[in-house]
Amino acid sequence: MQDIATRVWNHKWKIDPIVRSLIDTDFYKLLMCQSVFRNHPDTQVTFSLINRSDHVPLARLIDEGELREQLDHVRSLSLARGESTWLRGNTFYGKRQMFRPDFMEWFENLALPPYDLRRVGDQYTLTFEGAWPEVMLWEIPALAILMELRSRATLADMGRFELQVLYARAMTRVWEKVERLRNLPDLRLADFGTRRRHSFLWQDWCVQALREGLGKNFAGTSNCLIAKNRDLEAIGTNAHELPMVYSALADGDAALARAPYDVLADWHEEHEGNLRIILPDTYGTPGFLARAPDWLAGWTGIRIDSGDPAEGAEAAIAWWESRGEDPATKLIIFSDGLDVELIETLHTRFRGRVRLSFGWGTLLTNDFRGLAPEDGLAPFSLVCKAVAAEGRPTVKLSDNPRKAMGPEREVARYKRVFGVGAQEALEVVV
Repeated sequence: MQDIATRVWNHKWKIDPIVRSLIDTDFYKLLMCQSVFRNHPDTQVTFSLINRSDHVPLARLIDEGELREQLDHVRSLSLARGESTWLRGNTFYGKRQMFRPDFMEWFENLALPPYDLRRVGDQYTLTFEGAWPEVMLWEIPALAILMELRSRATLADMGRFELQVLYARAMTRVWEKVERLRNLPDLRLADFGTRRRHSFLWQDWCVQALREGLGKNFAGTSNCLIAKNRDLEAIGTNAHELPMVYSALADGDAALARAPYDVLADWHEEHEGNLRIILPDTYGTPGFLARAPDWLAGWTGIRIDSGDPAEGAEAAIAWWESRGEDPATKLIIFSDGLDVELIETLHTRFRGRVRLSFGWGTLLTNDFRGLAPEDGLAPFSLVCKAVAAEGRPTVKLSDNPRKAMGPEREVARYKRVFGVGAQEALEVVV
């Protein structure tokens, strides 16, 4: 196990590239990439960095030269032979050869496309443009780089003993959370913390702590590189990116209304079992469920990623019951802003009513709140989203209007098409 504090002190991170591999990414990105490669290989998209926490002045904290150095390093990466063998030959979700030969051949020859980085005041604008399958793979490494460079900037002036105490306190905090989670019977929890982690080494440490502390109740990690290196299950399904781009490509309101279901129809052809998880909140969960075709009710479960999680779970249970399905056989995955208290509350309320799983993200892999001067390591909300497809803007409404994005006129149109009325604005924690 790495002595993280000593490693930081000895060389101030210079030896460690932030992103070590093209599979230092979330599993769902590779699953979605294969689907996009099959169905929309030539679609041109634009991804852009969005700092929801604009009180964090990234351009004042992070040196532009260092940022470019790390981004350029990612562009130099290619899939290693052992990584390719793992993807080609491993069993994921009980399925051999999850990744098709044509996709793997493309991935093995991939170098990520160019980026455009500019400073605007105290923030950076960072955009990626090109073919969808290539550009989408920038999202996770871009976020990981910016989050870790911000961590490095805060740590740079700390002394050796200060670093030792900092990491000792952070480790104690994680372990105290693990000890609480041990008390939850039949818990199923996975690491979802790649995109806004404190650092790669810290995420790897957290995963090892969960593995030892929770045993069989730890389901695995979304990070492919850590899953490979630690012989763990790679966890993930799909994300908002798919319906956002499909919807942007839709011609007319009728096609727009169908787009979120067209996404899942394509997914249905490729996957089965626990990969058939609905993410209903892109344009509002109530309307999505009300208009959903009957075949979707037969899917394995639903992931709840915005809004009040308990309300979302109750809505899912009621929907399954209205479609003649037994909720006790269905899976609900909670993945929005989780920490121990919320996991405990949701587990207590829904255990026995549905099958439960928790995707624990930023407050697992980046909970340094209160541990650095001026709270300089506190997590913040940074995303990298598809903002355009074939020149058309994308829109996300969410079940929390504070997570909505898109031009005001298009947001109004999407609300009309999807029947989204008043929504409760909730704090975006991370």
